[in-house]
Amino acid sequence: MNNEKGKTLINFKKVQSLMAKTIKMVEEKEYCIDIMQQNLAAIGLLKSAHQMLMENHLNTCFKNAMAAKNEKLKQEMINEILKVSKLANK
Repeated sequence: MNNEKGKTLINFKKVQSLMAKTIKMVEEKEYCIDIMQQNLAAIGLLKSAHQMLMENHLNTCFKNAMAAKNEKLKQEMINEILKVSKLANK
């Protein structure tokens, strides 16, 4: 695993921990604002992880595909990036 994916994995594990805490807070009927703050922290970590994954993909897989002579592969990679970008912006 490269360093960037390792950082991403750390973010995902932090989210996992935050979600467990958030679920417990909801179950224990804690103050809504406190729950929302935990939720926003998890969302922030997920966005950060997404950005790290995108940067890693662009600098490795995507860059390699663009350097290749296979036009079909290039178009597939472009379409994948567009699809993921649209999903991220919903």
